[in-house]
Amino acid sequence: MTAIAKTQLLVAPVITEGQQLPELKIPVTATLIATGAVATRDFQKVHHDKSVAQAAGTPDIFMNILTTNCLVNRYVSEFSGPLGRIKKINIRLGAPNYPGDEMTFTGTVQAVQGERIVLAINGTNSLGPHVTGTVELTFESQEETR
Repeated sequence: MTAIAKTQLLVAPVITEGQQLPELKIPVTATLIATGAVATRDFQKVHHDKSVAQAAGTPDIFMNILTTNCLVNRYVSEFSGPLGRIKKINIRLGAPNYPGDEMTFTGTVQAVQGERIVLAINGTNSLGPHVTGTVELTFESQEETR
C-alpha cells in the first residue's frame, strides 16, 4: 500500500443498491488460522494443535470466529477505502475453514439509506458458505479526516 499525501483529496466511492463488490480470495493456511487465534487471544488448542482438533472430531485445526470477523472487516475496508467507517458487523458462521482451502468473499450493496450503507457479504470455501451476514458502514466527509 502507498501512503496518501495529506494534501491529496480523498473521495468516497459512488455506491448504488445492487452494486457487486469485487471478489477477494483468501488462502486458508495453518499459519493464518493459528496466528489469527493467538492474535485474538483465543488459546483453544483446536485452533493450533491438529491432534487436539482431530480428537475433538474435526479433520484439522479450524479458524475461529474472531479471525473470520477480521477478514470480513478487511474485505469491506478494501471496498470502502480510507473514508469508510464500519458501524456494525452481523455475521453467522457455517462450514469450517481448514488449512489448504481457499475462502472467496463476495458481496452486494443491499441498501443505501442516506449516509448508511448495508452490504450483504459471503465468504465461501470448498465445503460451502463459511460466513454470511451484513455490514453497515458510513463515509466520513473530507473535513472529518483533517
